[in-house]
Amino acid sequence: MNRRKFITATLTAAAGVNLLESAAWGTEEHASGVKGKFKLKYAPHFGMFKHHAGEDHIDQIKFMADQGFTAMEDNGMMGRPVELQKKIARQMSRLDMQMGVFVAYGEFREPTLVKHDKAIREMLVERFRKAIEVAKRVNARWVTVVPGAYDKKLHRHYQTANMIENLKYCAAVCEPSGLVMVLEPLNAYTNHPGCFLTEIPQAYQICRAVGSPSCRILDDLYHQQVTEGNLIPNMEAAWDQISYIQVGDNPGRKEPGTGEINYRNIFKYLHGKGYAGIIGMEHGNSVKGIGGEKMVIEAYRRCDDF
Repeated sequence: MNRRKFITATLTAAAGVNLLESAAWGTEEHASGVKGKFKLKYAPHFGMFKHHAGEDHIDQIKFMADQGFTAMEDNGMMGRPVELQKKIARQMSRLDMQMGVFVAYGEFREPTLVKHDKAIREMLVERFRKAIEVAKRVNARWVTVVPGAYDKKLHRHYQTANMIENLKYCAAVCEPSGLVMVLEPLNAYTNHPGCFLTEIPQAYQICRAVGSPSCRILDDLYHQQVTEGNLIPNMEAAWDQISYIQVGDNPGRKEPGTGEINYRNIFKYLHGKGYAGIIGMEHGNSVKGIGGEKMVIEAYRRCDDF
């Protein structure tokens, strides 16, 4: 056999072995209907894997579970039809998946929680009553709160005091149901200029002052990398008030590995802390299409390998 024929035959045989190994590995993975589950509860959102699963919400949930994800979050859940909410909850229950956050209140432009205003307080109370009903329907424990813009006509300390008072009213509504508001500090440099709540120490101060188990922090590590960095020390300092984590790399707000944040180390830290909560995948895909969706899954596999 000449050299060219020998190499061709060798490569063909090797390819055949690889195909057999891949097929066997796939069979083993799907023996239980689920690929190897992640160590932590990373939560994709609708649309993240639509090129694999299609537009149907239930099919997307099935795909997430098949890839080993054990949670999901959906910012827009409150606006979805009741029957769809119920279908989503039933499917997640069948797949033993946990529901992450949805947005109960999100204001980015107008000062609201920073004001001492009876009408605003009544609006907030009514909003959280509705959120409780949705949370019961979809088996959610946490809801996101973006508390509004900075009021340029009022001293920051007065605004802080007003926010604490308003959140106490909202927490009193949420406590009997066990629903937890998680306040999300947002970065004012890249995405949300003018928002009042921007830093973890600031959110910590507010939650401690509210003094309710229904008022905690959502630490979105993308936003905090932009705002203040020092991610792990800030988590450590505010740990008793943090109930939810979201992630996205910086710059770009895409999957881990596309920016400057060492998410493998952060996930190792969270695992070591015994964090049993959800880690919301609050970011886009760096590459469009099926290839980009595979890259997202592979990124979490790499970061979860600690």
